[in-house]
Amino acid sequence: MQFGVGDIIVMKKPHPCGSNEWEVLRVGADFRLKCLGCEHSIMVPRKMVEKSAKLKKTLE
Repeated sequence: MQFGVGDIIVMKKPHPCGSNEWEVLRVGADFRLKCLGCEHSIMVPRKMVEKSAKLKKTLE
């Protein structure tokens, strides 16, 4: 699955704030994701994102 900057993805496990929707800010070996619930950003390995995320909406 291809992810791009600006895409909204849904992770299997929710963030501690309760939201499971994230915006992709950076794509590479690691992804920078921003939680849409509390605006917190994290860096996660590509393998983890590809394993546990579903694409919800793409930036057009």
